[in-house]
Amino acid sequence: MVEPDLSAYVGLEAEPPRVARYAVNEAMIRNWVEAHDDHNPVYVDDEAARATGRPGIVAPPAMVSTWVMAGLRRYREIQHRRATGETEDFAYARMLRELDDAGYTSVVATNVEQTYHRELVPGDHVTCHFTIESVSEPKQTGLGRGLFLTLLKRYVDQHGEALVDERFRLLRFNPGGAA
Repeated sequence: MVEPDLSAYVGLEAEPPRVARYAVNEAMIRNWVEAHDDHNPVYVDDEAARATGRPGIVAPPAMVSTWVMAGLRRYREIQHRRATGETEDFAYARMLRELDDAGYTSVVATNVEQTYHRELVPGDHVTCHFTIESVSEPKQTGLGRGLFLTLLKRYVDQHGEALVDERFRLLRFNPGGAA
């Protein structure tokens, strides 16, 4: 098998920026903390948040990606385009097609590292910029021969100020090549 050379993708914008459909808001924060049974009062009680020196309630840090999620309609559109043979022409989609063609058709997320620059507050409008940060050399794993891909996701507010930097690492592997 010829291994794909993916080095040209490193440093490229992975896909267009994802812009939140809605500003950070108290209703979504409340739904999140209730779904996760999180009782931290700084997420739902203005007075409790101010008592800690915050200007008011804040969003849970782990919630950052929810603000830029595309939603079910976008997901269905993507699936329909793939099923009908339409392709997306951004770097990450091209790289994934090369991996598919080389037999690396399966994926598993391996880890996430996040650096928080400031808390999100109601009214913030989040945008996420994706960059292909690194691609490992092929290696044998317990799941099969694969490559580790790292996406750098930079979340910024409506003023372009950094909120969170996230390194999302995944393994694209050939399921037929398990050890």
